[in-house]
Amino acid sequence: MQRKIDQQSTGYTTKDGAGVNLVRVLGIKTVKAFDPILLLDSFDSTNPEDYIKGFPMHPHRGIETISYVYKGKMTHRDSLGNEDTISDGEVQWMTAGSGILHEEKLPATERMLGVQLWLNLPAKDKMVPPAYRSIKNAEIEEIAIENGKLRLLAGQFKGHEGFISKYLPLDYYDIHLNPEASISIETDENRSVIIFTLVGDAIISGELVKEKTAVKLTSGDMVNIKALETNTQLLFVSSEMLDEPISWGGPIVMNTKEEINQAFDDLSNGTFLREKIAY
Repeated sequence: MQRKIDQQSTGYTTKDGAGVNLVRVLGIKTVKAFDPILLLDSFDSTNPEDYIKGFPMHPHRGIETISYVYKGKMTHRDSLGNEDTISDGEVQWMTAGSGILHEEKLPATERMLGVQLWLNLPAKDKMVPPAYRSIKNAEIEEIAIENGKLRLLAGQFKGHEGFISKYLPLDYYDIHLNPEASISIETDENRSVIIFTLVGDAIISGELVKEKTAVKLTSGDMVNIKALETNTQLLFVSSEMLDEPISWGGPIVMNTKEEINQAFDDLSNGTFLREKIAY
């Protein structure tokens, strides 16, 4: 059965961090429809002043952050002692779990183009140990498709396997289509499927979707995507819906208000970090 578009969410321009201009596509108002993806921020600028102030050290708990930098650079540093830089085409995967502090620096480059997702953690895994992992280009397979290519950022695609997430299954594809090219993707009927138009408009399940728009699809085992008159780049995200209560407080996402209050109490009294501080 063909999947159809259930909901569209077009991004709006905002600022975050120390003054980074970005397009916020998913957020607190879309969590129910786009479960388990909590947030989707898109970066697309050729002006370094839009992003070089970066994101100074800040806390997270209860989520995983997945940053994909298709063009540009991002340097990560955290309270576990990790420091790492990704560049064109690479991924940073951070499990906040019970609590982590991190910063993200965005050096000036010719173009900054990418996306950060917040993937919810199941209630049973909210307080797992924090961790950091980068996925470099050597680990990302580029698969030829008719009139384009598919970069397997995580999960599986037609017998190919990339990085496998630990807590929720996640298939994450970067799909590039030549003008007027199309692709049909088979999907697990029970999975939650989201597509984001990073560059260019597209026809998804017979409907026009403008650039910088996320769509949530209905259930089904297939989705059709078609480019228009220009090259098109889309991000395909497939996972399992959690259907659990959400309590969101800034950079912390838990299941109850009491858990949020506890997190901020922990921040105030110095007990937020359950793992050794290494910086």
